[in-house]
Amino acid sequence: MGKLFSIGEVLIDMIPAQKGLQLKEVESFTRVPGGAPANVAAVVATYGNESALITKVGEDAFGDFLVDTLREVGVGTDMVYRTEEANTALAFVSLREDGERDFSFYRNPSADLLLTEDEINPDWFASNDVLHFCSVDLVESPMKYAHMKAIKSMKEKGGVISFDPNVRLPLWKDHELCRQTILEFIPQAHIVKISDDELAFITGIEDEQQAIQSLFTGDVQVVVFTKGAEGATLYTKEAVYESNGYKVAVVDTTGAGDAFIGGFLYQLLSRDVSQENLTAILDRDHDAILRFANASGALTTTGKGAISSIPAKEVVEQFCKPVAN
Repeated sequence: MGKLFSIGEVLIDMIPAQKGLQLKEVESFTRVPGGAPANVAAVVATYGNESALITKVGEDAFGDFLVDTLREVGVGTDMVYRTEEANTALAFVSLREDGERDFSFYRNPSADLLLTEDEINPDWFASNDVLHFCSVDLVESPMKYAHMKAIKSMKEKGGVISFDPNVRLPLWKDHELCRQTILEFIPQAHIVKISDDELAFITGIEDEQQAIQSLFTGDVQVVVFTKGAEGATLYTKEAVYESNGYKVAVVDTTGAGDAFIGGFLYQLLSRDVSQENLTAILDRDHDAILRFANASGALTTTGKGAISSIPAKEVVEQFCKPVAN
Protein backbone atom coordinates (compact mmCIF):
# COMPACT_ATOMS: atom_id res chain seq x y z
CA MET A 1 0.00 0.00 0.00
CA GLY A 2 1.34 3.43 -0.95
CA LYS A 3 1.73 6.48 1.23
CA LEU A 4 -0.06 9.83 1.19
CA PHE A 5 2.12 12.93 1.18
CA SER A 6 0.24 16.16 1.83
CA ILE A 7 2.03 19.45 1.26
CA GLY A 8 0.94 22.87 2.48
CA GLU A 9 -0.33 24.69 5.52
CA VAL A 10 -0.94 23.44 9.03
CA LEU A 11 -2.35 26.09 11.34
CA ILE A 12 -4.44 26.88 14.37
CA ASP A 13 -8.18 27.34 13.77
CA MET A 14 -9.70 29.50 16.50
CA ILE A 15 -13.31 28.27 16.59
CA PRO A 16 -15.91 30.53 18.28
CA ALA A 17 -17.76 29.40 21.35
CA GLN A 18 -20.94 30.99 19.97
CA LYS A 19 -22.66 30.42 16.64
CA GLY A 20 -24.54 33.00 14.63
CA LEU A 21 -22.28 35.97 15.41
CA GLN A 22 -20.06 38.05 13.18
CA LEU A 23 -16.37 37.53 13.90
CA LYS A 24 -16.12 40.97 15.54
CA GLU A 25 -18.84 39.95 18.01
CA VAL A 26 -17.30 36.66 19.15
CA GLU A 27 -15.93 36.82 22.70
CA SER A 28 -14.22 33.46 23.13
CA PHE A 29 -12.60 30.83 20.93
CA THR A 30 -11.40 27.24 21.19
CA ARG A 31 -8.01 26.34 19.73
CA VAL A 32 -8.14 23.43 17.26
CA PRO A 33 -5.61 22.15 14.70
CA GLY A 34 -6.39 22.93 11.07
CA GLY A 35 -5.12 23.55 7.56
CA ALA A 36 -6.58 21.56 4.68
CA PRO A 37 -3.44 19.57 3.72
CA ALA A 38 -2.90 18.64 7.38
CA ASN A 39 -6.55 17.63 7.72
CA VAL A 40 -6.31 15.32 4.70
CA ALA A 41 -3.15 13.68 6.05
CA ALA A 42 -4.88 13.19 9.40
CA VAL A 43 -7.91 11.58 7.75
CA VAL A 44 -5.80 9.08 5.84
CA ALA A 45 -3.76 8.24 8.95
CA THR A 46 -6.88 7.83 11.07
CA TYR A 47 -8.27 5.34 8.56
CA GLY A 48 -5.11 3.25 8.87
CA ASN A 49 -2.89 4.24 5.96
CA GLU A 50 0.56 5.78 6.17
CA SER A 51 0.62 9.53 5.62
CA ALA A 52 3.02 12.43 6.09
CA LEU A 53 2.78 16.21 6.04
CA ILE A 54 5.35 18.37 4.25
CA THR A 55 5.33 21.84 5.78
CA LYS A 56 7.02 24.27 8.16
CA VAL A 57 5.84 25.62 11.52
CA GLY A 58 7.21 28.18 13.93
CA GLU A 59 9.46 27.52 16.89
CA ASP A 60 6.53 28.45 19.10
CA ALA A 61 3.91 26.85 21.34
CA PHE A 62 1.38 26.60 18.51
CA GLY A 63 3.94 24.76 16.37
CA ASP A 64 4.59 22.36 19.25
CA PHE A 65 0.87 21.75 19.63
CA LEU A 66 0.39 21.03 15.93
CA VAL A 67 3.32 18.62 15.70
CA ASP A 68 2.08 16.79 18.81
CA THR A 69 -1.45 16.59 17.38
CA LEU A 70 -0.27 15.21 14.04
CA ARG A 71 1.82 12.56 15.79
CA GLU A 72 -1.11 11.58 18.01
CA VAL A 73 -3.28 10.76 14.99
CA GLY A 74 -0.46 8.94 13.21
CA VAL A 75 0.71 11.51 10.65
CA GLY A 76 4.43 11.40 9.90
CA THR A 77 6.13 14.62 11.00
CA ASP A 78 9.69 13.99 9.77
CA MET A 79 9.01 16.47 6.95
CA VAL A 80 7.58 19.16 9.25
CA TYR A 81 10.40 21.70 9.48
CA ARG A 82 10.72 24.36 12.21
CA THR A 83 11.75 27.99 11.86
CA GLU A 84 12.34 31.06 14.05
CA GLU A 85 11.82 33.38 11.07
CA ALA A 86 8.01 33.42 11.32
CA ASN A 87 5.20 32.26 13.57
CA THR A 88 2.77 29.41 13.05
CA ALA A 89 -0.34 30.59 11.17
CA LEU A 90 -3.64 31.37 12.90
CA ALA A 91 -7.14 31.46 11.42
CA PHE A 92 -10.02 32.95 13.39
CA VAL A 93 -13.35 31.48 12.30
CA SER A 94 -16.95 32.57 12.86
CA LEU A 95 -19.76 30.03 12.49
CA ARG A 96 -23.20 30.83 11.14
CA GLU A 97 -26.20 28.96 12.51
CA ASP A 98 -26.02 26.53 9.56
CA GLY A 99 -22.39 25.68 10.37
CA GLU A 100 -20.89 27.65 7.45
CA ARG A 101 -17.87 29.86 8.15
CA ASP A 102 -16.14 33.19 7.75
CA PHE A 103 -12.35 33.49 8.18
CA SER A 104 -9.76 36.00 9.32
CA PHE A 105 -6.15 34.84 8.77
CA TYR A 106 -2.97 35.89 10.59
CA ARG A 107 -0.05 34.93 8.30
CA ASN A 108 2.06 37.66 6.71
CA PRO A 109 4.02 35.55 6.24
CA SER A 110 3.52 32.50 8.42
CA ALA A 111 6.08 29.74 8.87
CA ASP A 112 4.50 27.39 6.31
CA LEU A 113 5.15 29.89 3.50
CA LEU A 114 8.90 29.70 4.18
CA LEU A 115 9.34 26.04 3.20
CA THR A 116 11.85 26.03 0.32
CA GLU A 117 12.29 23.80 -2.71
CA ASP A 118 15.72 22.78 -1.37
CA GLU A 119 13.93 21.15 1.56
CA ILE A 120 12.03 18.77 -0.78
CA ASN A 121 13.79 15.43 -1.22
CA PRO A 122 12.73 13.53 -4.38
CA ASP A 123 13.77 10.26 -2.73
CA TRP A 124 10.79 10.53 -0.39
CA PHE A 125 8.38 9.44 -3.13
CA ALA A 126 7.51 6.14 -4.85
CA SER A 127 5.29 4.97 -7.71
CA ASN A 128 2.30 3.91 -5.59
CA ASP A 129 2.25 7.08 -3.46
CA VAL A 130 -0.13 10.06 -3.69
CA LEU A 131 0.79 13.74 -3.29
CA HIS A 132 -2.09 16.00 -2.27
CA PHE A 133 -2.06 19.82 -2.26
CA CYS A 134 -4.39 22.83 -2.12
CA SER A 135 -4.19 26.47 -3.23
CA VAL A 136 -3.76 28.36 0.06
CA ASP A 137 0.03 27.97 0.00
CA LEU A 138 0.38 28.75 -3.71
CA VAL A 139 0.66 32.49 -3.05
CA GLU A 140 3.98 33.94 -4.19
CA SER A 141 6.40 32.55 -1.61
CA PRO A 142 9.13 29.91 -1.25
CA MET A 143 6.38 27.38 -0.50
CA LYS A 144 4.92 27.77 -4.00
CA TYR A 145 8.20 26.57 -5.50
CA ALA A 146 8.44 23.78 -2.93
CA HIS A 147 5.09 22.60 -4.31
CA MET A 148 6.43 22.67 -7.85
CA LYS A 149 9.44 20.54 -6.94
CA ALA A 150 7.34 18.06 -4.94
CA ILE A 151 4.84 17.66 -7.80
CA LYS A 152 7.60 17.20 -10.38
CA SER A 153 9.42 14.69 -8.16
CA MET A 154 6.31 12.61 -7.43
CA LYS A 155 5.29 12.51 -11.09
CA GLU A 156 8.75 11.38 -12.12
CA LYS A 157 8.42 8.47 -9.66
CA GLY A 158 5.05 7.50 -11.15
CA GLY A 159 2.89 8.60 -8.21
CA VAL A 160 -0.53 10.26 -8.36
CA ILE A 161 -1.09 14.01 -7.86
CA SER A 162 -4.31 15.21 -6.19
CA PHE A 163 -5.35 18.89 -6.15
CA ASP A 164 -8.18 20.42 -4.15
CA PRO A 165 -8.14 24.19 -4.86
CA ASN A 166 -10.00 24.86 -1.58
CA VAL A 167 -10.33 28.54 -2.46
CA ARG A 168 -9.75 31.04 0.38
CA LEU A 169 -10.04 34.46 -1.23
CA PRO A 170 -9.23 36.47 1.96
CA LEU A 171 -5.66 35.18 1.63
CA TRP A 172 -5.20 36.70 -1.83
CA LYS A 173 -4.85 40.43 -2.43
CA ASP A 174 -5.73 39.83 -6.07
CA HIS A 175 -8.62 37.41 -6.65
CA GLU A 176 -7.81 37.08 -10.33
CA LEU A 177 -4.27 36.06 -9.43
CA CYS A 178 -5.76 33.37 -7.20
CA ARG A 179 -7.84 32.08 -10.11
CA GLN A 180 -4.95 32.16 -12.56
CA THR A 181 -2.65 30.38 -10.11
CA ILE A 182 -5.18 27.59 -9.62
CA LEU A 183 -5.55 27.27 -13.40
CA GLU A 184 -1.76 27.07 -13.67
CA PHE A 185 -1.62 24.10 -11.29
CA ILE A 186 -4.70 22.13 -12.41
CA PRO A 187 -2.99 20.59 -15.48
CA GLN A 188 -0.26 19.19 -13.22
CA ALA A 189 -2.74 17.06 -11.25
CA HIS A 190 -4.23 13.66 -12.06
CA ILE A 191 -7.18 14.19 -9.68
CA VAL A 192 -8.96 17.55 -9.29
CA LYS A 193 -11.51 17.89 -6.50
CA ILE A 194 -13.69 20.98 -6.87
CA SER A 195 -16.79 22.14 -5.00
CA ASP A 196 -20.00 23.52 -6.45
CA ASP A 197 -19.30 27.00 -5.06
CA GLU A 198 -15.81 27.13 -6.63
CA LEU A 199 -16.45 25.84 -10.14
CA ALA A 200 -17.66 29.01 -11.89
CA PHE A 201 -15.07 31.22 -10.16
CA ILE A 202 -12.14 28.99 -11.11
CA THR A 203 -13.15 28.18 -14.67
CA GLY A 204 -14.89 31.44 -15.59
CA ILE A 205 -17.63 29.32 -17.20
CA GLU A 206 -21.24 29.50 -15.97
CA ASP A 207 -22.49 26.33 -17.66
CA GLU A 208 -21.75 23.56 -15.15
CA GLN A 209 -20.99 20.76 -17.58
CA GLN A 210 -18.85 22.93 -19.83
CA ALA A 211 -16.96 24.16 -16.77
CA ILE A 212 -16.26 20.62 -15.56
CA GLN A 213 -15.11 19.46 -18.98
CA SER A 214 -12.73 22.44 -19.18
CA LEU A 215 -10.85 20.98 -16.19
CA PHE A 216 -9.71 18.00 -18.27
CA THR A 217 -6.47 19.62 -19.32
CA GLY A 218 -2.86 18.50 -19.07
CA ASP A 219 -2.53 15.37 -16.93
CA VAL A 220 -6.02 15.50 -15.39
CA GLN A 221 -7.67 12.07 -15.47
CA VAL A 222 -10.40 12.54 -12.85
CA VAL A 223 -12.60 15.41 -11.67
CA VAL A 224 -14.53 15.01 -8.41
CA PHE A 225 -17.35 17.58 -8.20
CA THR A 226 -18.60 17.87 -4.62
CA LYS A 227 -22.00 19.26 -3.66
CA GLY A 228 -22.03 19.13 0.13
CA ALA A 229 -24.96 17.20 1.56
CA GLU A 230 -26.11 16.44 -1.99
CA GLY A 231 -23.14 14.15 -2.59
CA ALA A 232 -20.60 14.20 -5.39
CA THR A 233 -20.24 13.41 -9.07
CA LEU A 234 -17.13 11.65 -10.36
CA TYR A 235 -16.00 12.41 -13.90
CA THR A 236 -13.40 10.61 -15.97
CA LYS A 237 -12.74 11.36 -19.61
CA GLU A 238 -15.02 8.49 -20.58
CA ALA A 239 -17.65 8.20 -17.81
CA VAL A 240 -19.76 9.99 -15.20
CA TYR A 241 -20.67 8.46 -11.83
CA GLU A 242 -23.23 10.03 -9.48
CA SER A 243 -23.35 9.53 -5.71
CA ASN A 244 -25.74 10.66 -3.00
CA GLY A 245 -24.76 12.50 0.16
CA TYR A 246 -25.87 11.83 3.72
CA LYS A 247 -28.11 13.94 5.94
CA VAL A 248 -26.63 14.56 9.38
CA ALA A 249 -27.02 17.11 12.19
CA VAL A 250 -24.37 19.64 11.19
CA VAL A 251 -22.38 21.29 13.98
CA ASP A 252 -19.40 22.66 12.02
CA THR A 253 -18.55 22.23 8.34
CA THR A 254 -14.83 22.87 8.98
CA GLY A 255 -12.85 20.06 7.36
CA ALA A 256 -15.80 18.39 5.62
CA GLY A 257 -14.27 18.70 2.17
CA ASP A 258 -10.92 17.55 3.53
CA ALA A 259 -12.56 14.52 5.12
CA PHE A 260 -14.23 13.75 1.79
CA ILE A 261 -11.03 13.86 -0.26
CA GLY A 262 -9.10 12.16 2.53
CA GLY A 263 -11.57 9.29 2.48
CA PHE A 264 -11.44 9.21 -1.32
CA LEU A 265 -7.63 9.06 -1.39
CA TYR A 266 -7.54 6.47 1.39
CA GLN A 267 -9.75 4.22 -0.72
CA LEU A 268 -7.47 4.68 -3.73
CA LEU A 269 -4.32 4.00 -1.70
CA SER A 270 -5.85 0.82 -0.31
CA ARG A 271 -6.21 -0.35 -3.92
CA ASP A 272 -2.56 0.38 -4.80
CA VAL A 273 -3.36 3.30 -7.07
CA SER A 274 -0.87 4.53 -9.67
CA GLN A 275 -0.95 6.86 -12.65
CA GLU A 276 -1.61 3.87 -14.89
CA ASN A 277 -4.52 2.24 -13.01
CA LEU A 278 -6.30 5.30 -11.55
CA THR A 279 -9.27 5.40 -13.90
CA ALA A 280 -9.59 1.60 -14.01
CA ILE A 281 -9.92 1.48 -10.22
CA LEU A 282 -12.60 4.18 -10.29
CA ASP A 283 -14.49 2.53 -13.14
CA ARG A 284 -14.60 -0.68 -11.11
CA ASP A 285 -15.07 0.56 -7.54
CA HIS A 286 -16.56 4.04 -7.84
CA ASP A 287 -19.68 3.19 -5.84
CA ALA A 288 -17.83 1.97 -2.74
CA ILE A 289 -15.20 4.71 -2.96
CA LEU A 290 -17.75 7.52 -3.24
CA ARG A 291 -20.00 6.12 -0.51
CA PHE A 292 -17.05 6.02 1.89
CA ALA A 293 -15.87 9.52 0.91
CA ASN A 294 -19.36 11.03 1.28
CA ALA A 295 -19.83 9.38 4.68
CA SER A 296 -16.39 10.57 5.82
CA GLY A 297 -17.24 14.16 4.91
CA ALA A 298 -20.73 14.06 6.43
CA LEU A 299 -19.72 12.53 9.76
CA THR A 300 -16.93 15.08 10.23
CA THR A 301 -19.51 17.89 10.28
CA THR A 302 -21.17 16.44 13.40
CA GLY A 303 -18.34 17.73 15.66
CA LYS A 304 -16.38 20.96 16.09
CA GLY A 305 -13.11 21.40 14.26
CA ALA A 306 -11.55 19.23 11.58
CA ILE A 307 -8.95 16.78 12.93
CA SER A 308 -10.80 16.43 16.23
CA SER A 309 -13.97 15.39 14.39
CA ILE A 310 -12.57 12.71 12.08
CA PRO A 311 -14.64 9.54 12.63
CA ALA A 312 -13.11 6.09 13.06
CA LYS A 313 -12.88 4.03 9.87
CA GLU A 314 -15.23 1.41 11.30
CA VAL A 315 -17.84 4.09 12.00
CA VAL A 316 -17.63 5.36 8.42
CA GLU A 317 -17.87 1.84 6.99
CA GLN A 318 -20.94 1.03 9.08
CA PHE A 319 -22.57 4.36 8.29
CA CYS A 320 -22.21 3.97 4.50
CA LYS A 321 -22.90 0.25 4.36
CA PRO A 322 -25.53 -0.46 1.67
CA VAL A 323 -28.94 -1.40 3.05
CA ALA A 324 -29.95 -4.89 1.91
CA ASN A 325 -33.21 -5.07 -0.03
